[in-house]
Amino acid sequence: MEYKFPQGFLWGSATSAHQVEGNNFNDWTEWEKVNAKRLVQEAKNKWQPWQQKKFPEMFNPENYISGLACDHYHLYEQDFEIARSLGQNAHRFSVEWSRIEPQEGKFNEAEIEHYRKVIAALKQRGLEPFLTINHWTLPVWFAARGGWENKESVKIFAKFVDRIANDFKEEIIYWITLNEPWIYISHSYLRGIWPPQKKNLFSSLKVFKNQIYAHKSAYNIIKSYNPEAKIGLAENNIYFEGWLKWFVRRWINQGFLDEIKRQTDFIGLNYYFHNKIRGFKFSHNDNEKISDMGWEVYPEGIYYVLKKLKNYNKPIYITENGIADSEDLKRAKFIKDHLFWTHKAISEGALVRGYFYWSLLDNLELDKGFWPRFGLVEADYKTFTRKIRPSAYEYAKICRENKIVN
Repeated sequence: MEYKFPQGFLWGSATSAHQVEGNNFNDWTEWEKVNAKRLVQEAKNKWQPWQQKKFPEMFNPENYISGLACDHYHLYEQDFEIARSLGQNAHRFSVEWSRIEPQEGKFNEAEIEHYRKVIAALKQRGLEPFLTINHWTLPVWFAARGGWENKESVKIFAKFVDRIANDFKEEIIYWITLNEPWIYISHSYLRGIWPPQKKNLFSSLKVFKNQIYAHKSAYNIIKSYNPEAKIGLAENNIYFEGWLKWFVRRWINQGFLDEIKRQTDFIGLNYYFHNKIRGFKFSHNDNEKISDMGWEVYPEGIYYVLKKLKNYNKPIYITENGIADSEDLKRAKFIKDHLFWTHKAISEGALVRGYFYWSLLDNLELDKGFWPRFGLVEADYKTFTRKIRPSAYEYAKICRENKIVN
């Protein structure tokens, strides 16, 4: 059967500045240097024997150092040309705050011009730019002042937003203020595994509140420069099953969205996870199919998540959905199966307007390092050569025909 997607549907892929650009200087680059050896030691217990055997690079400290990454900073035109050749008509990317404002209140005009060229390169190839303002990384000076815990963080972020909203008001229609605020709060302030590595409930609540106000402030600022701009955020929503699902869904999937629903034009959905709850324990999944990272592949979950998001009556863009699959044996089916369930949600009223696969390129998967391979395009981290994977051509066919065939 054929499953056609709505006319004007956006097809693309996504990247994050720190994970692909290389040669950044932010809170993550400093954290990597201090923690690389610790992450090597933890890998011995964190990953299964089959993963350790398949990806021995996890035991090399350099795996966790971003360095030049994919050198997308210099090779962005080549990368966007690949995206265009694969039938994509949109691209999600982020600007690196630490490049644009390396010192508080001092903006680097050369870096602003660099991102202007990045945006122009996208548009010249018919790729609609979706600009993410903050994809987790922070300038070192901002982190030193307490980052998102600082009561002044909303004002500080607003000044940065004001600058780029003014600079790019004519080039950008689609803005994403923050990437996965709940994941950031959970990993950085509850589990303590990402910088600044705190385990403090009060800190997490403070960050939660500040990021809500930061989004609202950014929304108003961007609208003041361009009332026609479309502004949202990217949320990582999980499909929960089990008796506690109502509680955790309300807190994790809906908490942030409920607070900003009057000041958002669309919802960005990042979907990766299904989570069965038994008793008071999470992640009792069947795991019949898994990725290289051991994450369960559960395409049906995206349907249930989209059905819940339908209640907000907002356009939805799937801003991330991807699989770590170094041998490229599962990726094409992964994409097709998730799109099948996405189409079903659309047919039942979910206002899905686009799909961005994560990621265009293999990249630094933050504290996991470089060994997980999510890219439609394989990246050689030594030579920086690109190689289009077979699954990318399968996705390209979907993009060009605006349909999947089962």
